[in-house]
Amino acid sequence: MTKKYDLHCHSTASDGVLTPTELVQRAHEKGVNVLALCDHDTVMGIDEAKHEADKLGIELINGVEISTNWEGLGIHIVGLNFDKTHPKMTALLAEQKSLREKRAVEIGHKLEKAGIPNAYEGAKALANGEVTRAHYARYLVQIGKVSNDGQAFKCYLGGGKSCFVKAEWVDIPTAIETIHAAGGVAVIAHPMRYNMTGKWIRRLIVDFKQWGGDGMEVADSGQTKDQRQYLARLANEYDLAASLGSDFHFPCGWIELGKNLFLPEEVKPIWTLFA
Repeated sequence: MTKKYDLHCHSTASDGVLTPTELVQRAHEKGVNVLALCDHDTVMGIDEAKHEADKLGIELINGVEISTNWEGLGIHIVGLNFDKTHPKMTALLAEQKSLREKRAVEIGHKLEKAGIPNAYEGAKALANGEVTRAHYARYLVQIGKVSNDGQAFKCYLGGGKSCFVKAEWVDIPTAIETIHAAGGVAVIAHPMRYNMTGKWIRRLIVDFKQWGGDGMEVADSGQTKDQRQYLARLANEYDLAASLGSDFHFPCGWIELGKNLFLPEEVKPIWTLFA
């Protein structure tokens, strides 16, 4: 059987809108048979996803998307194929959880000052686990303050806006070290989505490689052919394995589980590193 991979997606355990069970069912409908659930700084959805994946004959890879700070920017590092019960991973995710909660409360205070009371409670009601900016965005849409999630970030929640709170995440070396300690591989998530120039993307890759990183996402659902080839060239140039993932959060026209996910022939697939 031909393997169809999607190694980056989200559930209600973080800021996705489908439960882990629903997510796996949708992946099955879309023909994906190797899936990694990579919720933000949590592995709480994996057991439920595994239960459904086993029923449907899908190979579920343990995944997580770790929030990090690098040069003042928020960079996401995906961990794949690790032991989710490893003490170092458990400790790191517990620390990230408390940082996320602190940030969520501060965002609520700022929204209150901006004339939107009880936003934290409203966002929390929409969250299954930890409260993220995505939950605040959905709440602002729900109460009619903005017409869509993007507008919520543009008006309130994005960098430099009135209700933005800078996160105090771990650094990249800590994320890599923790993923490796738990037996996994560390991958730079969506390198072209950080609003960085080509020069800065290279700087990130050089640092990541120097700190022992293993791979980078080369293919996603919404990129152009040229972007995929560019990332493939960078992966080969810096001897990083290539990963692929939709970064699916909710059903929409342009991002879908398994959609447009293939690697250029010249790269080394990340799954060749799975122990």
